Amino acid sequence: MIAETRLPMPTGRIAVPPIKCQGIKTKLVPFILGNVRWEEGARGRWIEPFLGSGVVAFNVRPHRALLCDKNVHIVDFYSALQRGVVNPVTVRTHLEQEGAILAERGEDYYYEVRERFNQTGNSLDFLFLSRACFNGVMRFNSKGKFNVPWNRKPERFSPAYISKIVNQVAAVARIMHGRQWKFHCCDWRVTLADAGREDFVYMDPPYVGRHVDYHGKWDDKDERDLARTVRNLPSGFAVSMWKENRYRKNVYLTEVWNGLPVLEFEHFYHVGASEHLRNSIIEALVISPSSVAEISHMEQPSLV
Repeated sequence: MIAETRLPMPTGRIAVPPIKCQGIKTKLVPFILGNVRWEEGARGRWIEPFLGSGVVAFNVRPHRALLCDKNVHIVDFYSALQRGVVNPVTVRTHLEQEGAILAERGEDYYYEVRERFNQTGNSLDFLFLSRACFNGVMRFNSKGKFNVPWNRKPERFSPAYISKIVNQVAAVARIMHGRQWKFHCCDWRVTLADAGREDFVYMDPPYVGRHVDYHGKWDDKDERDLARTVRNLPSGFAVSMWKENRYRKNVYLTEVWNGLPVLEFEHFYHVGASEHLRNSIIEALVISPSSVAEISHMEQPSLV
């Protein structure tokens, strides 16, 4: 670790991923990058055991990365994008075709696509569902089947909206090009066991009691096991988690993550069935002591 090296801040616009899920860190990218330091070095890798939408990695843009998730559909989507199987042309064609049928048939067709995806795991259907489901939630049942209901917007896939998604796909493809990134579907323990001294590990695990059924359970034991493992990592690390909202506090922050540097960021939490359930939340970033950058006040880049 080199104290003078701060993660590069996004210049101009933040790269927004095409896949949506609850807890996405798009608004927190400047906060995370502005407060963590890491020197990539000759062999260092950026490692994420909970890739999710991928927004942090897409904005850090390391030369080498190990990007993992237990959700096979996320890994398959970004692996296909890296190989060029998923690309701006295939995405536009698929969304135009499926969006037109959705506009004509509505709810019945959404559930037909959902059933098809649960049988085939098609990456383009995964993208479609991510944008056509209720409130951009990503949720799977105990059998691993996507079970989020329709968002009741039959005209969802307008030409402008499709172009926006296509542009996001193209931007992520450009970011991946020429970089040594590996995508794997595996348990977080497997990923962390591969971390070395020159690596940096960023973690955004499911929030206990909040992101239920993202893809498998996350409970008290998982949180405590992760905290114990992280404290013994040979590399620097940063862990995103929630601290509190107007109703309750995250007791794990003081019970199992105590003694580590913690920085805070307040923002609006958008997942909820109605407006009164969508409140502000204070996010926390737990950082290894050697990886805390000098806090700065930077303007937040705009989003694409």
